[in-house]
Amino acid sequence: MKRIALFLFFGILCAQMALAAGAKVNSIAQDPYISALVVDADSGKVLFEDQAGKVVYPASVLKIMDLLVILEQVEQGRIKLDEMVQVTPEASKIGGSQIYLDPKEQFSIQDLLYALAVQSANDAAVALAIHVAGSTEGFVALMNKKAAELGMKDTHFYSVHGLPPGKGQKTDQTTARDLGILGRELAKRTDIFEYTGTKERPIRDGKFMLRNHNHLLGKINGCDGFKTGYFQAAGFSIVATAKRGGVRIIAIVMGSKDRKVRDAKAAELLAKGFALVPPKPELAAAVSKPEAAVSKPEPTPEKTVSAPAPEPDATPVAAKTPPAEAAAPSGGGWGMFFLGVLVGIVLCGVLAFYLSRPPKRRSKFVNYS
Repeated sequence: MKRIALFLFFGILCAQMALAAGAKVNSIAQDPYISALVVDADSGKVLFEDQAGKVVYPASVLKIMDLLVILEQVEQGRIKLDEMVQVTPEASKIGGSQIYLDPKEQFSIQDLLYALAVQSANDAAVALAIHVAGSTEGFVALMNKKAAELGMKDTHFYSVHGLPPGKGQKTDQTTARDLGILGRELAKRTDIFEYTGTKERPIRDGKFMLRNHNHLLGKINGCDGFKTGYFQAAGFSIVATAKRGGVRIIAIVMGSKDRKVRDAKAAELLAKGFALVPPKPELAAAVSKPEAAVSKPEPTPEKTVSAPAPEPDATPVAAKTPPAEAAAPSGGGWGMFFLGVLVGIVLCGVLAFYLSRPPKRRSKFVNYS
């Protein structure tokens, strides 16, 4: 255990030293944020924007493009989710948020996608990129191709993980508006939320627990994605989404100086979006119908009740007639009253007659057959 702990310590230290020796990036983080955007996922209508066209650094938010590219490759049959990925030395040397991949290990594409989306693992991003495209450069080309197809005009990716650039490298760039386009594309796929909506998931046979950096999951009603991002110069960013009453809202907050401020603003913008877009009528009707059926069940016809039927001489007026009508006088009321009294007198007489008769002598022979 001590060797493993020392290995992890020096690995993180070396990664931080490498990042510190990288290209200088001017800080763009602001309070409460650099830019923000709220859109209705279905219609694309912009519900709120604040400098949405300003160029920012996406940091790990760009991993949602990794997800989209890889899931499209799966959909096209080029790769399979249960396909095993051999970890390369290049992937094992990536710093920042990671799952500490070892070149001796293999993982399925599915497991690495969870590591990418939940843990925001940079080493998983590199391992997947090399497996899918042969190299990180090849995968970055796929990312930029997809961005161009979607019309993300102010976006250019230079990495598969969003870390600060190394020496001689460039910083990934995008805008809140472009990320809104990407978010809408992701929202069309139900399989995406299997990854982005997961709070925790074990890997390595339960020896390592993935934990999502999106703290809105489980706190904001209907929140199931998408991704957070951070490095010091970029600030804290998030592309958040939630679905309620058939409406999906996407809220984007980029470049906040404080994580808690970022999350609070994202929650506030999601609430603003839902306040501006009414629930879908058809879904509201579908939900209310079964509720009405449960709260007001249809009465069971009396003929199908398992209780015994009333005798022919019974008078079930009180059971079948509403109380107001039963209390109202009717033309045959006195006749029924006297008839009932007469029947009662006759029955009493018959009963008295039988009770006054002497008992019969029993035979001393009893037949049990």
